[in-house]
This record gives sequence, structure tokens and C-alpha cells, in this order.
Amino acid sequence: MTATFSDASRAIFAKNTLAHVASLDESGNPHVTPVWVELDGDEIVINTALGRIKARNLANDPRVAVSLTDPDNPYDCVAVRGTVVTFTTEGADEVIDRLAKKYLGVDTYPYRREGEVRVTVRIRPDHISVQPA
Repeated sequence: MTATFSDASRAIFAKNTLAHVASLDESGNPHVTPVWVELDGDEIVINTALGRIKARNLANDPRVAVSLTDPDNPYDCVAVRGTVVTFTTEGADEVIDRLAKKYLGVDTYPYRREGEVRVTVRIRPDHISVQPA
């Protein structure tokens, strides 16, 4: 069952807040990385490049955790346990450009590497914890 975000949670996602995404490698060990993030309805949207550890992990095991801390008040945070529901290269360049606009104020993602293939990952929240509650 999909959990839904409160207005307070959505406000944290709307800021230039780095999220931390925890994925599981093939041995079951956690791998945590900071990522740019946005919400689309009640799905979390992130973007990475094929070949990266995070991309491999999320393609192999859809279980994921995401956390964000409000940059204006570090005691306000959102923690999500969820499931990857979409893992696609389709439209991924547009998503990373949109995230670059949000986080850097530029129209085009400036760190693209030659031959890099971007992938968009959509996460369905299964459980959401908000502090303070």
C-alpha cells in the first residue's frame, strides 16, 4: 500500500535538500549515497547513471530507504521505506536537467560525462516517518 506525504514532508522535498538513498548490494549490505530528489505525486523521483553502484543495486533489489533533513531546521526530517517501481532511461535526460535547475539554477545538467546513460528511478513510499511527528 502506498503511503502519502504530508504537506510538511512535501515542503522539505521542495527545498534544495539532498536526500540520502540506501540501496542493498547483492550481499545484502547497505550502500548510502546523497542524491537530488523530487516528488511526483506520492512517488519519489531520483536520477543516476547506468553502471553506478546505486543503479546496479536498485535494478537488482527494489527495496530502498530515503531520508531528508530540512536544511532550515535539522530536527525536521523525513524517512521513507519504499519500493522501486520504475527504472528507466526514457526521459531521464530531461529529469536530470530539471533537477539541475532545482539544485544548481542551471537549465542543463553540467556534469554529464561522455557516453553516460542516465536513468530515472521512481520510488513508491511504503512507510513514511516524519520528525517531529
